[in-house]
Amino acid sequence: MNNRSRSVLVLTNPLDVTADAVLRILAERRIPVVRLDPGTDLHTGASLTAAYRTGDQRGTLSTATRELNLSQVRSVWVRRASPYKGPPDLDGQDRRFATSQCLWGAGGILASLPDAQYVNYPWANRAAEHKPAQLAAAQRLGFLVPDTVITNSVQEAQEFVASQASGAVYKPLWNTPYSVDGQPHAVWVREVSGSELTAAIGACPHMFQAKVPKAFDVRVTAVGDRTFGVRIDSPDLDWRRRQDRMTCTRIDVPEPVTRSIDAFLHQLRLVYGAFDFAVTLSGDWYFLECNPNGQWAWQPDETTRAIARAIADQLAKGTTA
Repeated sequence: MNNRSRSVLVLTNPLDVTADAVLRILAERRIPVVRLDPGTDLHTGASLTAAYRTGDQRGTLSTATRELNLSQVRSVWVRRASPYKGPPDLDGQDRRFATSQCLWGAGGILASLPDAQYVNYPWANRAAEHKPAQLAAAQRLGFLVPDTVITNSVQEAQEFVASQASGAVYKPLWNTPYSVDGQPHAVWVREVSGSELTAAIGACPHMFQAKVPKAFDVRVTAVGDRTFGVRIDSPDLDWRRRQDRMTCTRIDVPEPVTRSIDAFLHQLRLVYGAFDFAVTLSGDWYFLECNPNGQWAWQPDETTRAIARAIADQLAKGTTA
């Protein structure tokens, strides 16, 4: 089949303006695109069917405007789809049942399209989001990694924090929704002292890390074998907290860091990754984390446009180029 006639399937919510930047480029290149938010669209008229027989796999996705042969998908962009919640007209266990069937059924179909390239494969995305797995891969692949402990032992936590000459920070292992007095409350990376550590640590594992004496932060956005580096200068330990106070400028990524990023993506089966580093005055780049589905459109316009083109290139290429 002519790759030119094959579609790109984009899994995201309708308010995802970041995706729009890439879709405009694909439209300019006359590459067919189907956009789907499976967590909601399958309850508002869209239908999904897959059939499996010996030696054959077929499927169809039907939306209000398109019918897509699933064997003709060249690439799947797994962006920011809504979570599966089941039909809104169901309650209780019926909705919970429908939710799980959507997750395992529709999610399984969309993760198993023949001959399609994934950016990123959804199960690889999920596996790579675990910070312990990231740190384990990073230290194996040559990154500098801050001393880190993940523990639910208050004694281990206290001993670790006390041993850090430059101080220690606390980081959540997952950005779990949290509220205070009914208002959403973000849990930022922050400095922590031994006197703050109590028996409450025993409720779950907590992540503590040596504070890197950084001169600035860097975000490296990797798409395939291409990397885009941005230096971030912020008055805050966690630059995400007040992004209106940070400044961003393009920065070259050192070759050893680029090689480790390539190896990291390969080992974790990723095509895309948003890497965060803390850079010291002496020029050492410390790996902090990799978000396998991190946002990127907040960066300087030139970098944002370059990333959008790189993602469009990757999606257009598919697996048969």
